[in-house]
Amino acid sequence: MATPSQRKSRRGIAVAAALLGLIAVAGVVAYASGFVNRDRGLEALAVGEMAGLTIAEAPTPSPALPFTGPDGGETTFTAFEGQVAVVNLWAMWCAPCREEMPTLAALQKAYDPGEVVVAAINVDGDPAQEAPARAFLAEHAPLAFYREAGFRLPFELPGAGAMPQTVLIDREGRIRAWKTGAADWSSPEARAVVDALRAE
Repeated sequence: MATPSQRKSRRGIAVAAALLGLIAVAGVVAYASGFVNRDRGLEALAVGEMAGLTIAEAPTPSPALPFTGPDGGETTFTAFEGQVAVVNLWAMWCAPCREEMPTLAALQKAYDPGEVVVAAINVDGDPAQEAPARAFLAEHAPLAFYREAGFRLPFELPGAGAMPQTVLIDREGRIRAWKTGAADWSSPEARAVVDALRAE
């Protein structure tokens, strides 16, 4: 038969175990709600120029499909990890793509490129369009010239072939949101979305 002190000790252990269980459950709930609240926060920012922004139901890894970087070498989206990436797919034949380019340049000018990178990836399939595309982008400093000539990226990214499409990727390389069609990426609404990802 347990002595009073033993019973008291057992009760203390049971209470401590119950408290630890509650703390663990609370931690899981807080962790999960962090994702929910964070993405609800992005949804709340889908207004004005960002009214057509689609928020990913869950963060998903960016595709591994390679493309050409500014130095002419092959790269992938992993090169942007640690930065918030605003990835824009454009082509010379796409008038809305060209129209929104100055706003993408203005967005890049607003941020340290080590923290936010605006990657305008040209997807013209015609090799004869590369030189005009380079010349066009050179007019929109400080944007660097990226290229994917196979026209595969528009279908690998969530816009499902739409042009232009712009995808927002977080510091961990995960797709968080995207917008199809032109937008003013220098607008306060666009910067609010970028700032929300920067703050995570």
